[in-house]
Amino acid sequence: MTITITDVISIVRKIVDVSLVWLIFYFILKNIKNNVKLSLIFKGVAIIIVLKIVSDIFGLTTIEVLLEYIIQWGFLALIIIFQPEIRNILEQLGRSQLLGRHKVLTVDEREHLVYEIIQAMDYLRKQRIGALIVLERDISLGNYIDKAKKLYADLTSDLLIAIFYEGNPLHDGGAIIQGDRISCAGAVFPTSSSSKINKRLGTRHRAALGISEETDCISLVVSEETGRLSVAIKGELYYNLSIDDVRIMLIDELRPKKDIDFDENDEIDEEEIYEENN
Repeated sequence: MTITITDVISIVRKIVDVSLVWLIFYFILKNIKNNVKLSLIFKGVAIIIVLKIVSDIFGLTTIEVLLEYIIQWGFLALIIIFQPEIRNILEQLGRSQLLGRHKVLTVDEREHLVYEIIQAMDYLRKQRIGALIVLERDISLGNYIDKAKKLYADLTSDLLIAIFYEGNPLHDGGAIIQGDRISCAGAVFPTSSSSKINKRLGTRHRAALGISEETDCISLVVSEETGRLSVAIKGELYYNLSIDDVRIMLIDELRPKKDIDFDENDEIDEEEIYEENN
């Protein structure tokens, strides 16, 4: 059997076609995973589809008819009701980066990044100075940086402390870190409307949770009233953490996936390095 150039081109075209389809599905599912609201929508649609299959198998006529109406008009209703969330996922697709800045940092640079942030947060909590620090990961925060006061300065604990000092006009907003640099200060983020958040928590905590619901960033909060530390990741707010808890979470979340498989000695080495820096 002779394979012609036309056959080769046809095979390559099919491979490219299938690869593009899988790539589209990958980005959609990845952004759904990083967006809490879209994850809930996706789960709801999946439940309806499962119920439809079950009703077909067992001949549940009434449920089947109702589900047919829901499926027929449900997608149009979803587009209308959840238009902001759908717009957000399209924006996230446009802002997604193939390689986040945090992934290209060396081990020493990551350790320095965590050390400086922890030093600043430790001082801020002791002095009861409120702060909101957001670390960009795969989804770009450029849209928020454009509307804030741009700095593009090397990350140091002294600079973070100065940004959130009460006499500084930028202390009410958030600081965004890209890689190992502070890109901006005074950034304004969407506040979360989640009912799970404690009503006693203020705007900083709601903003931290809000931006973590829409992107894959890491949000760090220092409470101005209590000095307590909180971390928001993937739509979950971890409240009243110790400084060591925050440090360990940062190390785990900033470590590239290829480095996740580590043994206990690696963890001990990182803790020893931090103690030596102190």
